[in-house]
Amino acid sequence: MAFRNFSLLLRAALIGAAAMVLGACTESSLPKDIRPVSNKLVNEMQKDGMKETSPIFIRIFKEESQLEVWKQRRDGKYALLKTYDICKWSGVLGPKIKEGDRQAPEGFYTVTPAQMNPKSSYYLSFNIGFPNAYDRAHGRTGTHLMVHGACSSAGCYSMTDEDAGEIFALARDAFKGGQRSFQIQAFPFRMTPQNLAKHRGDPNMAFWMELKVGYDHFEITRQPPKVDVCEKHYVFDADAGGKSFNATGKCPAYTVPASITTALAAKQIADDKKDAAAAAEI
Repeated sequence: MAFRNFSLLLRAALIGAAAMVLGACTESSLPKDIRPVSNKLVNEMQKDGMKETSPIFIRIFKEESQLEVWKQRRDGKYALLKTYDICKWSGVLGPKIKEGDRQAPEGFYTVTPAQMNPKSSYYLSFNIGFPNAYDRAHGRTGTHLMVHGACSSAGCYSMTDEDAGEIFALARDAFKGGQRSFQIQAFPFRMTPQNLAKHRGDPNMAFWMELKVGYDHFEITRQPPKVDVCEKHYVFDADAGGKSFNATGKCPAYTVPASITTALAAKQIADDKKDAAAAAEI
């Protein structure tokens, strides 16, 4: 009887092991662009009140070499789902200016389904949308600026293949859920008073302070801001009453919700005090 029970247990163990191997082989044999996200990440979504197909947006921080994927919760606010280490980005802190400068872009960009590339030479990729209206208004040039795998960069944000595949899958599933585009916010660093004080002498500071306004809009609202460009400047969450924005033309009369402007002013005062204190310590 003991031998029979041992045989049954061994058989069950072998069947279970075979099933696990078969399941793994089945998933890994799928084309890389349609592989599902891990059960672990799905569980994280469910725990945070997110659906697999709910909208996303991405924040990138060069100095910290980090890429964040944020996902919309059922209450409409966005929460941080996962932070990835950027394997490689090229150039230095500061915006991309021209084709061939090997700079990774900084600014606010939009990704549509047409920008997703499942047949990328760099595992999987999507074009971040450089140059945007702001870049074009300033005469900036460049093509094929991506988030991709292969850990190799010439102006792109490069990830490991595993991370690139997961980020691609999160974007793909958001599009399946009806999101028509998602925003990428690419910053030189986390826009804290301490970091701004550390880089206060940088010639890009005026540009970075424009980016900080959009950064702060999200910090206040937990919603990716609506982004427009006029008079060669970014404007965020602006309502022009149906009038259009021209990147190089005069800004139309517009308003920003009072709840945002009030919170923004209070945050700026607090940040200025922290900035002064941080600068005094440098």
